[in-house]
Amino acid sequence: MRFNRLDLNLLLALDALLEEQNITRAAARVNVSQSAMSGMLARLREFFEDDLLAAVGRNMELTVLGRQLVGPVRDLILHVHATVGMRVSFDPARETRCMKIMVSDYATEVFLNKVVARVLRDAPNMTLDLVPLADDAAEKLRRGENDFLIIPRQFLDPEHPQRMLFEDHYCAVIWEGNMQVGDTLDAATYERLPHIAPMLGRPRSPTVEELLLKAQNVNRRIRVITADFTSMATALVGTDLVATMHTRLALACARRLPIRVLPLPYALPSMAECLQWHRFQENDPCHIWLRGIMLEIGRGMPANAELAMAPHSANALETMPSLRLPALEPA
Repeated sequence: MRFNRLDLNLLLALDALLEEQNITRAAARVNVSQSAMSGMLARLREFFEDDLLAAVGRNMELTVLGRQLVGPVRDLILHVHATVGMRVSFDPARETRCMKIMVSDYATEVFLNKVVARVLRDAPNMTLDLVPLADDAAEKLRRGENDFLIIPRQFLDPEHPQRMLFEDHYCAVIWEGNMQVGDTLDAATYERLPHIAPMLGRPRSPTVEELLLKAQNVNRRIRVITADFTSMATALVGTDLVATMHTRLALACARRLPIRVLPLPYALPSMAECLQWHRFQENDPCHIWLRGIMLEIGRGMPANAELAMAPHSANALETMPSLRLPALEPA
């Protein structure tokens, strides 16, 4: 099909060429041979009267026009996908789509597991693809590679719709056998003890709490670095390490590990975990349905003020009757 002399079948090739800036990779992306992709590039160059991609040494770089086309071409393709995917009605019981959600291990542990259970119950033929959070999360959302993004408010893309799911605050976590800490953790002890902290992405970058602590001139002696949030609680068992964790995650870990969850000796701002999606998916019935489930579950989570610190882990409470709290007694 042609529009203003342009073969619309070339749009996918153009999108791949503009993004990959490499004929071989673009060919693999749209599943054609390298020679076929070279022919498509020649036809695109003829139509636009521009090289689009120019050889610079051993690499190819976009021309001025090529750079200007990147966003509009990607938006056009996403708009087409959204349009052809529209249906008059939506029945979750019959839906077979694969919905891709980019999310951290933290949000999976404290929130998304409930979403998964609901989807499996109400949409048994739908697939959820949970993708690890990465540095290029916003870019992948803009390119339409992910249906949803679950991230802290600080990292939202202002060009796309979003809603807050829940809030959380930070706490300190130690092994219950750590004799360096009493019933409370003061600032001097917090800074003196060795710390365990996550560094995420490639290249590995500090997390929100690290930036918040540095803003208050708090310097931690980080001795162990993890690639996610959850493994911190496991790795510090049997050591004097201190972890600064999201309270919801820390309390979940305390139900299965011999750890103590204590207030931080510093007042850090709460963290807002948000849901974001591409603006072209705003009216997609399947997206609306899944968004509704996630927002409903987020609203049903305990408020920040209801997240009480636990001076002893759940493990200790179960094995030491003298320390058992009334809330943990059998009904």
